[in-house]
Amino acid sequence: MIDLHTHSFLSDGVLSPAELISRAADIGCRGLAISDHADDATMDFIVRSLRRLADAAGDVLPLKFLVGIEITHVPPARIAPLARRAKELGADVVLVHGQTLVEPVPEGTNRAAIEAGVDILAHPGLITPDEARMAATQGVLLEITSRKGHCLTNGHVAKTGRDAGARFVISSDAHEPRDLLSRVFAETVALGAGLSPDEVGAAFSNAEVILERERGS
Repeated sequence: MIDLHTHSFLSDGVLSPAELISRAADIGCRGLAISDHADDATMDFIVRSLRRLADAAGDVLPLKFLVGIEITHVPPARIAPLARRAKELGADVVLVHGQTLVEPVPEGTNRAAIEAGVDILAHPGLITPDEARMAATQGVLLEITSRKGHCLTNGHVAKTGRDAGARFVISSDAHEPRDLLSRVFAETVALGAGLSPDEVGAAFSNAEVILERERGS
């Protein structure tokens, strides 16, 4: 399993980055991105903190660790500048917190994230066909998630994304240890969303591409 969407106590998770990595490795994860929630106030602190961990201990960690960030609840006009800033600071993978049904995410967030060309649009809720087609063109991965509440629209995301030719990734959005995904359960979540076995395999491969991209950088 390669999980590109998890949270430590640098935002609203309960574990330190090191313990989150340890627990993920213990259930069989080969790759993990810690992608804590960020906005203009916290972006620099979070990415620099995770980058220090990666640079200091990356060679001895029990899995391949990627520095991630999840741009969250910001005005859509700020998404592209923050995504650029994250990469400048050393983020390996940039996510945007999509328009889930269970939180008051600003209208236009999905579109702004796709237009910014981020790596992953997390739990994009009732993403429109037009937005899904844009994601396909821009190469933005659409997330199938196991996160309570956010997973309510997995079926819609799967169908709309498939019809548009978009690509998927399967992630936990883990905030505590029990949220972490084994590969078997991640596959079950994706099949339950309506992805075919071949599409599930492709979603795992999409995560692998990001992991190998950063391994070779």
